[in-house]
Amino acid sequence: MGILSVFGKNRSLAFELTQREVLGRYRGASFGLLWSLISPFLMLLVYTMAFGFIMKGRWPGSSGSTTDFALILFAGLTVHGFFAECFTRAPQLIVSNTSYVKRVVFPLDILVWSMTLSALFHLVMNMVVLLLLYLCVKGSIHPTAVLLPIVLIPLVILTAGIGWMASALGVYLRDIGQIAGVIAAAMLFLSSAIIPVESVPASYRIVFELNPLTFIINQVREVVIWGRLPDWTGLAIYTLIACVVAVIGHRVFTKLRVGFADVL
Repeated sequence: MGILSVFGKNRSLAFELTQREVLGRYRGASFGLLWSLISPFLMLLVYTMAFGFIMKGRWPGSSGSTTDFALILFAGLTVHGFFAECFTRAPQLIVSNTSYVKRVVFPLDILVWSMTLSALFHLVMNMVVLLLLYLCVKGSIHPTAVLLPIVLIPLVILTAGIGWMASALGVYLRDIGQIAGVIAAAMLFLSSAIIPVESVPASYRIVFELNPLTFIINQVREVVIWGRLPDWTGLAIYTLIACVVAVIGHRVFTKLRVGFADVL
């Protein structure tokens, strides 16, 4: 029940912390919260220029146009960006909030939810930009796009579970924070975010398929880009595994939190 406390007795606290994180990122900026829409649009322009016009990249099964390639690439990179933001921040999450550790009544596990929901907000903004640009280019959006939240929920659960483990271990093993960025980068290049799995040699394809981001990236493209239904069986299995990881991660966090104050 501690895992779901963000939707129960601590929901107001989680909302306040998430709102503070989101607004704090754009505090002092002239356009304020509009940057959550402007930034992904600028990112898409950069991807289009770099991978489409300069590198002449094309995606198997697409029309072969630069615009289609940019949209396909953007869909994968935004999913990875959500996970990478949470994973790289998690090891320093408790360390950078020592004032909360000293307060016995403060639910420290809510910090992971706040971090995850803040990153989810930006993922949603990225998806809004993706859908709007797809509408402008194609003239319509596939009806299957309404299934996008169902596709993303398992990744959110998995990310929260990993966040609990990484944040708890990061208090005792500070080196985790140093290697988190390297692991996040490896998960980008060993996923289908920028490389079609079909083009990878069969002997190395298993590495891409075991990457937890590959399946979600593919399913996002299925419902948004290709207009097909997601793999329901795969989503069910992925959700089950994500829930197990979340339960284990929360228990690890609960076991280790008793020593946070002594270490910090």
